Amino acid sequence: MLGKTAGGLYWMFRFLERSENTARLIEAGFRIALTRSNDTTSDWKSVVTTAGVRRGYDALYDTYTDANVVDYLLRDTSNPSSVMSSVQNARTNARMVRTALTTEVWEAVNENWMAMKEALKAPIPETELPVLLGEIRRQSALVRGAMHGTMLRNDIFDFAQIGTGVERADNTARIIDVKYYTLLPSASFVGSPLDNVQWETVLRSVSAHRSFRWINDDEMSASGIAEFLILDPRFPRSLYFSSSLIAEKLAYLEKDYGVRMDCHALVDAQIKELQDQNIGAIFDSGLHQFISSFLRNNNAIGAQIEKDYRFNG
Repeated sequence: MLGKTAGGLYWMFRFLERSENTARLIEAGFRIALTRSNDTTSDWKSVVTTAGVRRGYDALYDTYTDANVVDYLLRDTSNPSSVMSSVQNARTNARMVRTALTTEVWEAVNENWMAMKEALKAPIPETELPVLLGEIRRQSALVRGAMHGTMLRNDIFDFAQIGTGVERADNTARIIDVKYYTLLPSASFVGSPLDNVQWETVLRSVSAHRSFRWINDDEMSASGIAEFLILDPRFPRSLYFSSSLIAEKLAYLEKDYGVRMDCHALVDAQIKELQDQNIGAIFDSGLHQFISSFLRNNNAIGAQIEKDYRFNG
């Protein structure tokens, strides 16, 4: 496969995943803000910081209000990570690799773009935000369903899945990290009802609440939830599962092409590090520090994949 085509598939599915996960990040901030009775400025600032778009936001706004943050993350096309930008970029990449896609996948991507263009043409009232965020997730799921139901399991499918895995790992890590930035009033609140409610909000934001309940009979705890989202191999949005998805699809490419690339070693090292971890050690060394390291490593994997498979020609 031409590197440009592989890159188009990879980035098409990264942008699709990003649109959904930006919606999930907004939902995390929105729900956590609802648990506060005081000023929620720090909560919305944490969302912008975690999304990695603080510099762009600060260039436009002086304060962190829910209306400004939501508008910037959903509608503002000057923000390359906004939902509207992501959906547009996904469609642009889909057009570039149109002949590699089934009709069903192309139509789902195009319908997603048209639906978001209509839904995001005006600022979103707070009362309508939960419904809109659900629609963004639904549209993303329709594209995924079309892909899984109609695409051949070949290198086209592999590059699409690798893009999904890299982006999903990045965004789940960022959603976990938003809890770090949402500072409690004091250290004495760790393990308190407020702390646990906020962790439960993080679970719900990655559609993990019911899955967590199925396999955890004990009362919810910060360590139990973090362990599930970071290390559980069964949950499809965990850091371990997402990294394993990347490794699995890269292994298929290695078999098909008969070449082992540098990116294979990077993702294998990432998985080894996760396998050697336990949640107690992660909390002792610092959850934020662990997540920051994971994000750096995941970004390095993504960049190496682009280099190894010559996405830029």
